[in-house]
Amino acid sequence: MARAATTADAFNAIAEARRRQILDLLATGERDVTDLVAALELAQPLVSKHLRVLREVGLVEVREDGRHRRYRLNAASLKPVSDWLRNYERLWSARLDRLEDVLQELKETEPER
Repeated sequence: MARAATTADAFNAIAEARRRQILDLLATGERDVTDLVAALELAQPLVSKHLRVLREVGLVEVREDGRHRRYRLNAASLKPVSDWLRNYERLWSARLDRLEDVLQELKETEPER
């Protein structure tokens, strides 16, 4: 089966660790490519390539600021990922609640020292 293009959706785009790092940096506010290159310690063409992928799926928006291009996170585009993860959060919450009950039962049946 052919692998889906990284530009198909947010899930494929964030599958790459460097792109997640870029999103983490942009979560703190707008940045230009120079800032991202310095923070990531990557070559500028590589950062630009990742930004292009993130722009194509709508996770990042760009704003012209004179000669500079400023990038910002479009957090609303992460909603499908958040919705998908919500099912697993419920699963883990239920399991942790059951674990808490078991631990409480063990504590109640443990002889005092």
